[in-house]
Amino acid sequence: MKAILALEDGRVFHGRAFGQPGTSTGEICFNTSMTGYQEVITDPSYRGQIVTMTYPQIGNYGVNPDDAESASPHVRGFVIGELSPVASNYRSRQTLAEYFTEHGILGIEWVDTRALTKHLRSAGAMRACLTTELSENEAIETAKNSAPMEGADLVQEVTTAEGYSWEQDSRRFTLPNTVTGQEDNWAALPPIKHRIVAYDFGIKYNILRRLRQSGFDVQVVNSRTKAEDVLSLNPDGVFLSNGPGDPAALGYIHEEIKKLIGKKPIFGICLGNQILGHVFGGKTFKLKFGHRGGNQPVKDLRSGKISITSQNHGFSVDPDTFRSDVEVTHINLNDDTVEGIRHKDHPVFSVQYHPEAAPGPNDATYFFDEFAALIDSTK
Repeated sequence: MKAILALEDGRVFHGRAFGQPGTSTGEICFNTSMTGYQEVITDPSYRGQIVTMTYPQIGNYGVNPDDAESASPHVRGFVIGELSPVASNYRSRQTLAEYFTEHGILGIEWVDTRALTKHLRSAGAMRACLTTELSENEAIETAKNSAPMEGADLVQEVTTAEGYSWEQDSRRFTLPNTVTGQEDNWAALPPIKHRIVAYDFGIKYNILRRLRQSGFDVQVVNSRTKAEDVLSLNPDGVFLSNGPGDPAALGYIHEEIKKLIGKKPIFGICLGNQILGHVFGGKTFKLKFGHRGGNQPVKDLRSGKISITSQNHGFSVDPDTFRSDVEVTHINLNDDTVEGIRHKDHPVFSVQYHPEAAPGPNDATYFFDEFAALIDSTK
């Protein structure tokens, strides 16, 4: 079945559909990761977006339930160069096309993703329409009339309906270790040392796994949870998760997080970093085409250390709008945008990238231990 990808500026790409036929709209963006397409598809931060993978062949290792980052896919469409005709991996349970059909997602292959990515780098991320039903002109008009990302509160679409305690198996896959007596491929979890509350703005499963691997007991709460309800749980710390949409549209969240500053140690990731930026008196702005992929270089301004990081965001905090009691700790070496901040007087810090990766490198996983150390230092 033929499919059309139409951008709001009139650029059109043709290809072959897979998954569920139909029509969908969203902001089109690109991800430069070479692996991890299932994690990308199920990352709640991609809510409202049509994602282009720059790696040429996708689907070659299939789909399995263990690699999902949430209970369901969140992309509104998927654009690739070639869908692998074979899913070859001992963990695979179904093909990518079967998974998309099951969940009602439309994908398109045979697209020149290199040309599309170059266009988005020049023109910027924009609205798009992916369809098997409309003509070129109809698809372009549909893209133009779709909702923009600016001003969109998509957190309310992905946050948990009810709070819960994270109790799923969070053991880390590793090699057997005869020194520690580990006989299988699963490293033992450390004992619980700290109890924290995690705000779910679109939290990824691997963040929860990493927190548990660092000795945290995690109580997850809805994005609309009041500060006083969090404090009534008397946690050792508070975690602010990743999530989709425009951080400037989340004033109701900003107000609650303000009430937690100075009360409990706080660690934020991605959207959590942008929320803290607003809490600290700053503003956010939309990046031209965002940072999405597992190869973003970040410099720690305190140590000079360079890390290769996994990122997924289309907005950034403006350092010129912060109060004087806030320090920029990390910057992106591609465009000098802010990648990390901390409060000079209170135990609060955040990073714009994903230290839990999934997919991506593990250079930045030490932040979970830093959060534990910060809690220890304030007890």
